[in-house]
Amino acid sequence: MSVSVIGGADGPTSILLRRTTGLRWINIFGLLIVIVMLLPNIIYAVKFRGMENKCNNKVMNIIEQIGRYTSIFLIIFNIGLDKLGFPSPEAFIIYFAGNIILLIAYWIIWILYFKKMSLWKSIALAIIPTAIFLLSGITLRHYLLVISAIFFGIGYVYVIYQNAKAGRL
Repeated sequence: MSVSVIGGADGPTSILLRRTTGLRWINIFGLLIVIVMLLPNIIYAVKFRGMENKCNNKVMNIIEQIGRYTSIFLIIFNIGLDKLGFPSPEAFIIYFAGNIILLIAYWIIWILYFKKMSLWKSIALAIIPTAIFLLSGITLRHYLLVISAIFFGIGYVYVIYQNAKAGRL
């Protein structure tokens, strides 16, 4: 392991970041974030098998899907980043603590959603993953992730709202 300053971080922080991020092209934290976000979605898919998307706007459905899969890919793989790491130790703390708080909120809302579906919970379940992708993109200075998160958020909230109007909730 080489000791280097990562994104301007001090020595101990750069060693921590170097050890915890593993390979230069993969973000282990990003992978864990995606796994934690996907678990309640998998439970939902199994519990409500056969639920169809009632949103008829193909453009918004495509924007949402492209934004979703691009954001997932970019949060895991360090594609488009000039340097691995965070610009400062504070950025790492914001990334780490912010994502933990958002993931806890995400799971709490999923638990409430499984008890009783409602529009505000559906919208929250669209906004929180968007916020996770945005927070990660901003703190990592990963602007492709920020752009894909914006597309994902716009598309996802629109699709959720259209499904609610169609009586899916």
